Amino acid sequence: MKIKIFITGGTIDGVDYETEDQAPNNPKSVIPHLLENSRVSYDYDVEVFCLKDSRFIDDAERNSLLNKCKECPEGNILITHGSLTMPITAKFLGKAKLQKTIILVASIIPGNMQNSDALFNIGFAFAASQLLPHGVYVTMNGKVFSWDNVRKNLETGYFEKER
Repeated sequence: MKIKIFITGGTIDGVDYETEDQAPNNPKSVIPHLLENSRVSYDYDVEVFCLKDSRFIDDAERNSLLNKCKECPEGNILITHGSLTMPITAKFLGKAKLQKTIILVASIIPGNMQNSDALFNIGFAFAASQLLPHGVYVTMNGKVFSWDNVRKNLETGYFEKER
């Protein structure tokens, strides 16, 4: 099984800014390094879709990401994403009802920082992608959430069911 990985930025990649004019000029993704360090033994293909703070990902970009998901031959897709708007992107992709297993994953502590949750979250996302049926999911901190029942609790920093 080959897994497609789309990188979009966010805290997992250390991409965090308050206004778009503060965006770094040439950010580099840490995700390939994290995958190497985690010793992932899957066949995977990484593509940098964008490197943005998720607050600045709009529906036009979500539509482009959806098209990338539709066009790629892989049936299992991981999307690294900023945690603030990850549920919005999950809902956008979930409504398309693709016959693929799509996992969105993030971290609360940047992947290049000590004590980051990024490696665990990525590893869990790889495992979840093998076990879950077709659909769109958010995986965070050892939990799996369906695209239509997930939110980030801004007070605790954890993801939880909406209802």
